[in-house]
Amino acid sequence: MANHKDAIKRYKQSENRRIRNRAIRTTMRNQVKIVRAAIEGGDAPLAKEALNTLTSVLHRTVSKGVIHRNQAARKISRMNAAVKAIG
Repeated sequence: MANHKDAIKRYKQSENRRIRNRAIRTTMRNQVKIVRAAIEGGDAPLAKEALNTLTSVLHRTVSKGVIHRNQAARKISRMNAAVKAIG
């Protein structure tokens, strides 16, 4: 554990950020699973709706600094191609 006052504050800040980032990342991963399940099931309308939600979640995740913008762009691009393939 940290000994200095500023190190203790920094530890608390990083712990709060870690918890927040983990929650955001979990939301993102769950939304990816929903889109993949819709694609696997061949349900094009559900997949398109889920893809719209996923896109929003990914952009929000990028704005919070949890993932890199190129990673979000890559995920959106691949999911979009998969949704178009079933539709």
